[in-house]
Amino acid sequence: MRQGIVYLVGAGPGDYKLISVKALEYIQQADTIVYDRLADDRLLSTAREDAELIYVGKASSDHTMRQEDINQLLVDKAKEGKNVVRLKGGDPFVFGRGGEEALTLVENHISFEIVPGITSAISVPAYAGIPVTHRGIATSFAVITGHEDPTKPESTIKWSHISTGVDTLVFLMGVENLPHITSKLIEHGRSANTPAAVIRWGTKPEQRVLVTTVGNAAEDVAKAGIKPPAIFIVGEVVKLREQLGWFDQRLLFGKTALVTRAREQASVLTGQLEALGAQCIEAPAIKLVPPESYAELDESIKKLTTYDWLIFTSVNGVEYFFKRLHSMRKDSRALGSIQVAAIGAQTAARLKDYGILADIVPLEFRAEGIVAAVTGRIQPGMSVLIPRALVARDLLPEKLGEMGARVNVVPVYRTLTGDTDGKILSEKLKAGDIDLVTFTSSSTVTNLLNLLGDQGAELLKNAKIACIGPITAGTCLEHGITPDVIGEEYTIHGMIEVIKTLYEEAQK
Repeated sequence: MRQGIVYLVGAGPGDYKLISVKALEYIQQADTIVYDRLADDRLLSTAREDAELIYVGKASSDHTMRQEDINQLLVDKAKEGKNVVRLKGGDPFVFGRGGEEALTLVENHISFEIVPGITSAISVPAYAGIPVTHRGIATSFAVITGHEDPTKPESTIKWSHISTGVDTLVFLMGVENLPHITSKLIEHGRSANTPAAVIRWGTKPEQRVLVTTVGNAAEDVAKAGIKPPAIFIVGEVVKLREQLGWFDQRLLFGKTALVTRAREQASVLTGQLEALGAQCIEAPAIKLVPPESYAELDESIKKLTTYDWLIFTSVNGVEYFFKRLHSMRKDSRALGSIQVAAIGAQTAARLKDYGILADIVPLEFRAEGIVAAVTGRIQPGMSVLIPRALVARDLLPEKLGEMGARVNVVPVYRTLTGDTDGKILSEKLKAGDIDLVTFTSSSTVTNLLNLLGDQGAELLKNAKIACIGPITAGTCLEHGITPDVIGEEYTIHGMIEVIKTLYEEAQK
């Protein structure tokens, strides 16, 4: 049997976008991924569907698997012929025990590669606006473990050297040992008044920064209830945070947004909200599935050349239509001379990906816009095909029928209630832990209410409500929910813009 290879991969400090290109490629190609507690789920979601995922995370005093067993697991999987990614928080060699794992692989004649990651020692302070070095303030820095091997007979940290011999000190995994760390620093000459900071969940939307001093750090952290994972940084550079703090100054920092889009579509909205500083909970209220039968669609595809117009009302309609078209061993050439209309710029853009330039893209991104745009162009007796969701508004086919067109509405996908845990969401809304709820379609509204139960509309009053457009907003109002903002352009970008305006005005 062919022997596999092990990639010791650094996942970075927490912000999943700080992963390296090489690391992401290996994650996407891996047969097996052995991952830590701090590896973001969104990195794991890029793995192959058939990849084996094995969690070996370690929290303080709570280890899923002993290090020796993790080492052996890597050996065993490689001997099975697997390409293994050992996904580690931060960098594999900065207190990540990657060296121990690599040595075990060497002893067992297993091929391996090291893929460095961005260590929290420099990235977390950077996200807090604290440079570890700065001209005229700090020309050296040291990274020290805050949690030494408990089996060692005595500490090997040279306190007498580092306490005053290095400008900036960064302690990793040291929050629970702060009383010991700070007392040792003071004992060996570091002033108790030296600026210091504790940064929890650095680089993530829930980042929390406590600025203190060496002398007060232990007491301040205890009062604030700060728990791991966190780093402790000591030095005059901490003062620069007052001027350089940026990450937690973003518009939505500290806010939690609920994204109700279907899972396969949520990433764009989530990404834009996170770019504004929000912490996002992806709780799909809907999921997209194929129709129960393709009979109608297949028959329409066979007769495509008999249609005068093909109208797409959403990106989903485009994707499901062409997926079925391709399954029948046909491509865009099957459309022949059919004229094509698309509701919305995004729908038109997706059509372009399939080599189709829409003849009509109305300025108003809803059915009314298409009706206005095709008036005079669709003549009595013309045949129109509309591939769309099983349940959708009837306005478009009705208006086209009034023009004398022969309209065939064919379901290409269905929207079902998502598999989100409604009880957990209800508890978060009741506790005020969700600040913003985003709705991108009427079905996200009705399905979220189904998940929340009878008190759903009342619970949503505890959060700001953002709707992608007036149709979605109308559905909210029908259920007793008053939107705080409604997109003027009925796209994700348009909704983001009105959300920004909402919070900018709140800051005035």
